[in-house]
Amino acid sequence: QVHLVESGGGLVQPGGSLRLSCAASGNIIEINAMGWYRQAPGKQRELVARFTGGGSTNYADSVKGRFTISRDSAKNSVYLQMNSLKPEDTAVYYCAADEESVGPAPYEYEYWGQGTQVTVSS
Repeated sequence: QVHLVESGGGLVQPGGSLRLSCAASGNIIEINAMGWYRQAPGKQRELVARFTGGGSTNYADSVKGRFTISRDSAKNSVYLQMNSLKPEDTAVYYCAADEESVGPAPYEYEYWGQGTQVTVSS
């Protein structure tokens, strides 16, 4: 079992920055994939950025060049640095993890955090 806790969300003006954190606990040694997803009201949950099983990264086209995913294995944490935020980035952001080297679809991830709200507005 893996437990994920996100933090770092909030209200920010367009063009601003936020850094999200996700701390993992439990059977961390079994994690092979971790990523960030988001869900805006009335929309499906979508990939933001993730580490693949091989350690490479995937980004949604809409965030490339603005968001950066990183991790600290010693702290069992993954981060999402979000720069140049836009109103369309407003959503609940979720951390996800799985024991397998899964693909990008949300349904493939077994473990999810509770989510953290990011609101981009002037």
